[in-house]
Amino acid sequence: MTTLTSKTADPVLVTARLVLRRPASGDLDDLFAIYSDPRAMRYWSTLPHDSPAVTSRSLDGMIAQTPLTYFALDLSGRVIGCAGLYRDEEVGFILHPDHWRQGYVTEAMNAIIPYLFATTQVPHLMADIDPRNTASAAALTALGFIETHRAKRTYCIGGVWSDSAYYALQRPYT
Repeated sequence: MTTLTSKTADPVLVTARLVLRRPASGDLDDLFAIYSDPRAMRYWSTLPHDSPAVTSRSLDGMIAQTPLTYFALDLSGRVIGCAGLYRDEEVGFILHPDHWRQGYVTEAMNAIIPYLFATTQVPHLMADIDPRNTASAAALTALGFIETHRAKRTYCIGGVWSDSAYYALQRPYT
């Protein structure tokens, strides 16, 4: 069950296990633990963060976003990941490896997707993933996304090229 609360000006989505909220400056240590972990960043579009200062710059952008479309995934007061509208129509999610394969991304995105369609004018949502990232592909498919196409050599991260698989989810008709 997803509920929307508004103790502050920002919407907060609450699922069975998570509070989905605006990232805050106090989340820096939790986010650095995620963004500096090579396992979490294996299929990300940048190298792992080598210092908290790099994560702090990313966090500043997350905090400044208006309206709120990219959420911190708060589990019992600790941020275990982020998910939501990454840019334009593109969704993204990242999760600390200690929390992989427990359904947190699907749970969060099942709350975030209806929120995004209700509060934005995006005609569809899309995702760009490394095709080797089978866990993300499975999560997107479970959420109703359909793979639309693939492209070769789309990202060069640390001198290594990777490909992209693109997924789309159409806005539901109401």
